[in-house]
Amino acid sequence: MSDDNLKPRDATDVEEAIRWALAGGKTLEVVGRGSKRAIGRAAQWDATLDLSALTGVTLYEPEELVLSAKAGTPLAEVEALAAASGQGLAFEPMDYGPLLAGAADAGTIGGTLAGNLSGPRRIKAGAARDHFLGFSAVSGRGETFKSGGRVVKNVTGYDLCKLLAGSWGTLAAMTDVTVKTLPRAESEETVLVMDLDDGAAGKVMAAVMGSFADVSAAAHLPAAAAARITETASAHRGVTAFRLEGVAPSIAHRKSVLERLVAPFGALDTLGAAASRAFWRAVRDVAPFAAKRDPHSTATGSASLSPGEQRCVWRISTAPSRGAEIGRALVERAGAEIMYDWAGGLVWAAVSVSDDAHAPLVRASVAAAGGHATLVRAPAALRAKVDVFEPEPAVLAALTARVREGFDPRGVLNPGRMWAGV
Repeated sequence: MSDDNLKPRDATDVEEAIRWALAGGKTLEVVGRGSKRAIGRAAQWDATLDLSALTGVTLYEPEELVLSAKAGTPLAEVEALAAASGQGLAFEPMDYGPLLAGAADAGTIGGTLAGNLSGPRRIKAGAARDHFLGFSAVSGRGETFKSGGRVVKNVTGYDLCKLLAGSWGTLAAMTDVTVKTLPRAESEETVLVMDLDDGAAGKVMAAVMGSFADVSAAAHLPAAAAARITETASAHRGVTAFRLEGVAPSIAHRKSVLERLVAPFGALDTLGAAASRAFWRAVRDVAPFAAKRDPHSTATGSASLSPGEQRCVWRISTAPSRGAEIGRALVERAGAEIMYDWAGGLVWAAVSVSDDAHAPLVRASVAAAGGHATLVRAPAALRAKVDVFEPEPAVLAALTARVREGFDPRGVLNPGRMWAGV
């Protein structure tokens, strides 16, 4: 392997690569298959630590609801194996490829956990970190360490899984991971409420989440976003969607509860199982804001977007009751296009490319409502000068720096990807 592209074959090679970087005072970009490479600050590193050769499921015990795999294993491979046993990853991880002008189904299980990626079912099943049972990794000190185990009930030591989930490769390079699997729902249906504005949709979603309908997903797509999803394109108006999963008799009962609750607010429609699955995959992957690659470019990430698709995309997490407030501010003051997931708690905003990606407005809106915002798609020049991840208060930033010091005191792994100087 060349000095600027290190491609280890096993965990021992990963350890040797990091020790090589330490000895030479070099920094490493940690990647799997690169599907999320364009997320984060546009920092520069001396070499790339490519973990894509660390592949293969090392253990799968469906009866124990546990699966272990090397970190570079394609997520699609993990999901296909679990599906063959009637199981899946309940946190429904998002596929960032299409949103970032890349290929679909190109992510890895390690990258999924490093980014703490969770889809529409998060409101019911929890986040990726809640299903992350254990791992082996190499720290920025060049030391291999392990945490957790291969059982669902594991409480030994510190829960480092939750620390590494969402750290984006800045603390350690994971080599092997273990996750919890769960049975897949036998069937599903989605109930649509038509033509609600954002504020009304937020109130309806709140009412449904507090009901006995037991929905596994709730989202609101204004008309422009709904028109770009095949299953709702013919409506030509906004849709507020609720997913019901389980066995047929249970779905039928809960559907009647749901319909009685939402019928006063607007006309209703229903998506059957196949259409429902396609619809929620589109919501999960933010299909209305997906980017088309420039056919004349060989670059990766948002720099390769065709001119008509040069919009920045923000991911905003807030209290569900405040989502519409943030969305309204961005629509009125930045001309943003909005869609809502997690019953209004996850706001996706597509804004025009400007000198600052409308960051001051986004940050001010989030500060007023509470939550945090991440600039997930923008040209590299913008990601180099605008805070991509939510700026941390001084006390939290100091704690982050101390954690980083413990795992990677020399700043070898992905330095500067999340925050400048960290």
